[in-house]
Amino acid sequence: MTLPMLYSKLHRATVTGADLHYEGSIAIDPKLIAAAKLRPLQLVEIYNINNGERFSTYVIAGSPGEVSLNGAAARRVHKGDLLIICAYCQVALDEADTHTAQIVLLGEGNVIEKTFEQ
Repeated sequence: MTLPMLYSKLHRATVTGADLHYEGSIAIDPKLIAAAKLRPLQLVEIYNINNGERFSTYVIAGSPGEVSLNGAAARRVHKGDLLIICAYCQVALDEADTHTAQIVLLGEGNVIEKTFEQ
């Protein structure tokens, strides 16, 4: 048996843009992708702190400082909204008690304030 558990989280990412007419995805600064141990095309869950919207999409590399939603997901955010971006993984039951997740806390301008495992 496996359990779905948190793999990584970008906490309080600020939306820098939204493009309804672009192929769906979330464009994230490559430094943030690396800090959160994410990979391009990886599925992520998005939680909008401002309006409570919850949805999923996949990661693509963006520009420095960028966190922008594309395609249908663009309707769920506004520039300046704060997001929690989470990725999950399947963990074997006997490894669940020792599993850790990569946490990245972001400040203004999507600058990394703190990175740790939890």
